[in-house]
Amino acid sequence: MKETVKIKSKKLNVFYGEKKALSNINLEIPERKVTSLIGPSGCGKSTFLRCLNRMNDSIEICKVEGQIFVDEQNIYEKNLDPVLLRARIGMVFQKPNPFPKSIFENVAYGPKIHGLANSGDELNNLVEVSLKKAGLYDEVKDRIDEPGTSLSGGQQQRLCIARAIAVSPEVILMDEPCSALDPIATAKIEELIDELSKNYTIVIVTHSMQQAARVSNQTAFFHMGSLIEVGKTEDVFSMPKEKKTQDYITGKIG
Repeated sequence: MKETVKIKSKKLNVFYGEKKALSNINLEIPERKVTSLIGPSGCGKSTFLRCLNRMNDSIEICKVEGQIFVDEQNIYEKNLDPVLLRARIGMVFQKPNPFPKSIFENVAYGPKIHGLANSGDELNNLVEVSLKKAGLYDEVKDRIDEPGTSLSGGQQQRLCIARAIAVSPEVILMDEPCSALDPIATAKIEELIDELSKNYTIVIVTHSMQQAARVSNQTAFFHMGSLIEVGKTEDVFSMPKEKKTQDYITGKIG
């Protein structure tokens, strides 16, 4: 069965002022799979991730050329509303960033502003379902009115994932979601990524090749702003086609 492509970039170039951060990136991301972006620091993987929901729009010196399609629609069309795009394509950041509100309000915020719940009961249900999907509900159900910031780091990150999925996105972007977490919290997030990929397309930037190998179906290796290689994760790690990929995986370049 041929995989459905959810996101496709064509001849994507990104500049920060005079500096070219990404060069001619052509990449297809399959639907309801996990794609990991790996490569040394500063290679462009986070820049690429932020292009997928137009987070770079807020950076004045950033210029994006080329096209990115989500379900065949070019998301850089002039008349496309980036706010609506970001409801379809959620983002989880490197450091957990819960709002300074209650656990409930953190998750309810998006559905409220997008008008996704018509009544208090609907909203309560949506919050509960989102927390359950993020594997957090049982841990917080008795303290739902406490501040989100009162949770542990790993719980805060799962709260941020619950917040992202509360608006029913199609895609979840994760920018090194475990880099601030301990191994136990990391394992929980990785289990969650596996579970979420049944219903969402997930793109994850990770510094950890072990993590990429554990969680992803497809891996894309970036180096100095270029996409060097992309393929099934096990192939990229066990039989890389490019010498640069081999060198990165074996620790010769980093």
